[in-house]
Amino acid sequence: MGIAREAWNERGDIVVGVDGSAESFAALQWALDEAALTGSAVNAVYAWSHSWDAGSRPQSEEDWERARQDITRRLLSWVEEASRGMSFDHDRLKLTSVHASGTSGLLQIGSDARQIVVGRRSLGRVTRWFVGSLSASLAESAKVPVTVVRVAGSEDQHVEDSIARSLAPEVTIHHDADSVTSPQESRPVVVGVDGSETSRHALRFAAREAALHDVPLHVMFCWQLRDLGEVPGYENAVAPLDAGQEYAMSIARRTLDGIDVEPDVDVHVNAFHIAAAKGLANASRYASHLVVGSRGLSGLDAHFLGSVSRQILNFAECTVTVVH
Repeated sequence: MGIAREAWNERGDIVVGVDGSAESFAALQWALDEAALTGSAVNAVYAWSHSWDAGSRPQSEEDWERARQDITRRLLSWVEEASRGMSFDHDRLKLTSVHASGTSGLLQIGSDARQIVVGRRSLGRVTRWFVGSLSASLAESAKVPVTVVRVAGSEDQHVEDSIARSLAPEVTIHHDADSVTSPQESRPVVVGVDGSETSRHALRFAAREAALHDVPLHVMFCWQLRDLGEVPGYENAVAPLDAGQEYAMSIARRTLDGIDVEPDVDVHVNAFHIAAAKGLANASRYASHLVVGSRGLSGLDAHFLGSVSRQILNFAECTVTVVH
């Protein structure tokens, strides 16, 4: 498949942040599985700083060296556990500990990576710290794709149930997500596009993922009239929604021009009149992987990472990759 070099470094490592938490374990498993499919090396990175939480903070260089050795042993045990049952070649494994914050450590080591991978939960303490800091910071600052692997958690559902019982005690609670029964591994890769060059990079990445995992590719343009600029034929008037929809579909289809997709990948193109964050987050309920560009022309615009991307990272119900 002819994937453009500028979208990512095909020969680079998959750099994954690990710290022993459930979310980082899920990220490590995802990275190892991806490496088994692509033949890439995996660099498992533990970044530690002044907020030392592995016992007493080392006081001397000798203590720091012992701490590094201990972290390396931990990394190896986590990788051995995460790769159990996989075909991953351990000769392609790198273990790195770095005395830096999670964000700066991963940015430094992953500056020329194939992608950087981290994990996250949906709500609770992890969202307050991990999503609020590490994931969003990486997605904003990295020059390579950043993949955020979602760990299924029940904290958000419990909170939503509590709110519902408080505000409407007489109403029976039904969870729409319960109706989403298709296996995760058979769900499509969804990519958000808007005609920009960045979204074309995202599309190349998504096409590769769909081919690797043998799942459909859904190309999705979420639009509002203000995102479209001048709609042909309505340069001096507000275009009706049907004209906007037709123009949005033409933009979505043109995004595929020149993008090589494996012939056996089932490709679907759709445009939806909905805000980008809302539409893509909703699509994530039915996807295995959601891919978006870091900058774009519409809802994925110059303030993408301050609004749309952060909402997607917080609320998407599947793994998300932000492509630069």
